[in-house]
Amino acid sequence: MSEENLPIRMLHDRVLIDSEESAKERRSGAGILIPATVQMGKRLNWAKVVAIGPNVRAVEVGDRVLFDPEDRSEVEIGGKTCILTRERDLHAVAAERIPDAGTGLYL
Repeated sequence: MSEENLPIRMLHDRVLIDSEESAKERRSGAGILIPATVQMGKRLNWAKVVAIGPNVRAVEVGDRVLFDPEDRSEVEIGGKTCILTRERDLHAVAAERIPDAGTGLYL
């Protein structure tokens, strides 16, 4: 059996996210199209969770997470490039299952 056909199980607090979603072009608030190749200052990206390890508590497969694209390890799985990170390196989670309780900030 080749390595490409082996099942993968994430370990510990690791999170595998889809880098394809984070590499898409986007639009500014004024509607200007910004290509994915444009390098901006320190900018966090959103991506979809593909797999999680057994010790991950706040994230589920299918959630969208906010991460720093400079703090990442890339891996190719089945011809698709994904990003491997730890749960603690994620900055936010967006999912329908999360109740809308505001940002939690005290002003």
